[in-house]
Amino acid sequence: MATVHRRSAGEWIFDHANIFFLAFLCFVMLYPLYYVAVASVSDGNQLMAHTGPLMAPLGFSLAAYRMVFNNSMVVRSFFNSVYLVIVGTSVNLLLTSFAAYVLSRKRVYWKNLIMVMAVITMMFHRGLVPFFLTVRSLGLLDTYWSVILGFAISAYNMIIMRTYFLTIPDSLEESAKMDGANDFTILFRIILPVAKPVVATMILFYGVGRWNGYFYVMIFLRDRLKYPISLVLREILVANSADSMVGADGAGDMGDTERIADSIKFATTMVATVPILVLYPYLQKYFVKGAMIGSVKG
Repeated sequence: MATVHRRSAGEWIFDHANIFFLAFLCFVMLYPLYYVAVASVSDGNQLMAHTGPLMAPLGFSLAAYRMVFNNSMVVRSFFNSVYLVIVGTSVNLLLTSFAAYVLSRKRVYWKNLIMVMAVITMMFHRGLVPFFLTVRSLGLLDTYWSVILGFAISAYNMIIMRTYFLTIPDSLEESAKMDGANDFTILFRIILPVAKPVVATMILFYGVGRWNGYFYVMIFLRDRLKYPISLVLREILVANSADSMVGADGAGDMGDTERIADSIKFATTMVATVPILVLYPYLQKYFVKGAMIGSVKG
């Protein structure tokens, strides 16, 4: 007969304190996003006059979203970001997979030395000026390749993927070798399909970094037509002005822009945030497994 465990008063207090703390933590993390979403569909005049917490839209209005999507600069920057994420993440994943595969094979000479060199790059950051001069000397300035190739591989992510590859049984590689498979076949047809969790984790890490990155894009790109959405959003938020919504294409007039300036900032923030929020649920089921196995095993 099973025994019933009665919780003591201390256990009851501890459990409920944890519940309260986690609920409070969720509220602290989710409320800013909720505030931005609600403010983006609020009436501009009422939003300007409002102070304090915002729990519901103030006079529902989609004027800010209409102005955002009618602005050619925002639309173009959105697709620029999509291009950077797709191409950049593909390059990241390809090169990281190559490096992780090589450094996880037992027969590779000098792999320990290469690992030490990779770890050193994590401890000592490159200087901004030498980095800029290198990009300029390679003729990559004012091109997307300056940020794609400049951040083609992360030592931290490579170590995570390498550690995951080490957990894959050697028998898979040995049997493939007996059937005449080369290293490319083993990597793309055996290792990577088995390592879906860590691949999804890398896509999430690199993709979010590509989507949100703006600093080096701001330094290397001169043509405004090449700006990603993160840089356009920075201009709107840091300059505390939505004047960029008024362009030569007649996307809006100055009077309308000033009236709903705050709503435009929140609407642009939502446009820049929602794609990542939509992507995460599809990768979340692999994320925890890939990150944990890739980071704790030797």
